[in-house]
Amino acid sequence: MKVYSNIEEFEPVENLVATVGTFDGVHLGHSYILDRLKTEAEKRNGTSVLLTFYPHPRMVLFPENNDLKMLNTQEEKVELLAKSNLDHLIIHPFSREFSRLNSVEFVRDVLVNQLGVSKLIIGYDHHFGRNREGTFDDLLELANLYGFEVEQIEAQEFKDTQVSSTKIRSAIQKGDMKMARHLLGYPFLLSGKVVRGAGIGRTLGFKTANIEIKDRFKIIPPNGVYAVHVKIKEEAYIGMLNIGIRPSIKDQGGITIEVHVFGLDEELYGLEISVGLIEKIREEQKFENIDLLKQQLEFDKAKCEAILF
Repeated sequence: MKVYSNIEEFEPVENLVATVGTFDGVHLGHSYILDRLKTEAEKRNGTSVLLTFYPHPRMVLFPENNDLKMLNTQEEKVELLAKSNLDHLIIHPFSREFSRLNSVEFVRDVLVNQLGVSKLIIGYDHHFGRNREGTFDDLLELANLYGFEVEQIEAQEFKDTQVSSTKIRSAIQKGDMKMARHLLGYPFLLSGKVVRGAGIGRTLGFKTANIEIKDRFKIIPPNGVYAVHVKIKEEAYIGMLNIGIRPSIKDQGGITIEVHVFGLDEELYGLEISVGLIEKIREEQKFENIDLLKQQLEFDKAKCEAILF
């Protein structure tokens, strides 16, 4: 998959099949669209292209709104999309100027003149152009005018639940990592660099790696202990993750995200680490003394191993 940081970098090709959207989460609904995109491109002996945007439009249009939380960082999204075997990924800068393109200008100038689209595949709730004014009916009319095809993908469902980024965010905010995992099609990810902490875990016999999440828009699950998969330097491990303030420790500071990797004792400082949250096993709680905390950590490890093995 070739990645472009601006649509101007892309050279139009024949039989181009495209889709457009934020694709936050790259969830099961998105996967269905991407599968159709690849199938249609192969049928036409053509090329598959995903046009997405960064920053998220709401970050630009409503910068004072700090409630927006994303399922993926940009790095996570690119890595997930690379697994879909797309030919091209265009991450176009979203600006106030770009947001002023009306629906006709967006189709004519971006999709037709810059991309050279032959067929457009979109999700069921797709809107486009200034103030999201463009509807599917508008798109059909413009496609007929400019000579390309349009296909709309119906909403995908899981256990009678319509798959959407909003529903996944809601599950994560509740700590329901099972539901989030089923709707995403993979475990929810927390990725970042390992930074130095207070070293308290080592004294308890449970050495931890503190993960720094730099993207302030990344959604963080509620405080608690989670059974997790861990990837470090392309190697896979299992472990348990704590999100919270460590209430049993004096001078604990603010919220930390720290993972204990089972069977791994090497130094991880400075490495990039990715953690997939499988299941929340308990709430964060305060213990009267360190011995009770150690005992609970042993229970937590046993429970995580039972879930993960």
